[in-house]
Amino acid sequence: MDRLAAMETFVYVVETGSFSAAARRLNIGQPAVSKAIAQLETRLAVRLLLRSTRGLTPTEAGLAFFERAKRAIEEADEADNAARGAATGLSGNLRICAAVTFGRLHIVPHLGPFLDQNPQLNIDLMLDDRNVNLVEEGVDVALRMGTLNDSGLTARKIAECRRVVLGTPAYFEERGEPTCPADLTQHQAVVYTLGGGAHWQFSKDSEEQSVIINGRIRVNAAEGLREAVLAHQGLTMASEWMFAPELASGAVKAIMSDWSLPSLDLWAVFPTGRMASAKARAFVDYVQTLLIKEA
Repeated sequence: MDRLAAMETFVYVVETGSFSAAARRLNIGQPAVSKAIAQLETRLAVRLLLRSTRGLTPTEAGLAFFERAKRAIEEADEADNAARGAATGLSGNLRICAAVTFGRLHIVPHLGPFLDQNPQLNIDLMLDDRNVNLVEEGVDVALRMGTLNDSGLTARKIAECRRVVLGTPAYFEERGEPTCPADLTQHQAVVYTLGGGAHWQFSKDSEEQSVIINGRIRVNAAEGLREAVLAHQGLTMASEWMFAPELASGAVKAIMSDWSLPSLDLWAVFPTGRMASAKARAFVDYVQTLLIKEA
């Protein structure tokens, strides 16, 4: 097995977590995968994987090798594509990570056209509200919202969205409709702990007001927030992305339109220290175009 093939085998083992799964992906026998990894560790004179009853875990050296091996494979693929001509499109696997609700509403429904444009490309979409470690999870690009706390990340801002106070018409019919921030203290709110918590900051012209809202329901996942609001259990502050279908249909309504909340930024985040692959860049451009059309 040549050096590039050995690196590809190792990358698949790390991404799938087992020799057998990597063998299925490569369409070879499991013994061949085990032998390739053993030969690789012998050649490098370093342990790349820790084997236990719970599976395979890359060592620190293994993680470093994984990152560079994956980059080498991607660069080789891109060189092949460039030699064949742009008409062949993108190929291989693209691993993407996005928040659950954002991915479900704004990414999954639009994957078909992107795949049609690139018939040799496969997408592995990880929907997770956590900020996962991109290298450990083998992610090519993550779509993250809000403020990026890690200044060392390689990131590109691709969109921003308004935040609004919203609720169902049934809730407002029963409890009345707030017209200013102070009115919110008389209402029951559903608090999204990952989206600002109970402290909401408003502005209007040169005036700023902050309010601590009352919330008996606190959730840390957007899907839970959506269900609570749609069940008329309170109003909330959220991005228009999170309730896009319901805002369009009238199932929820935004209020206090003359008051503004801080907008929500969307970032494309790439593994640190690595040039973004052509596949990742093309996908980010595609998502950016989609969101511009939705705006």
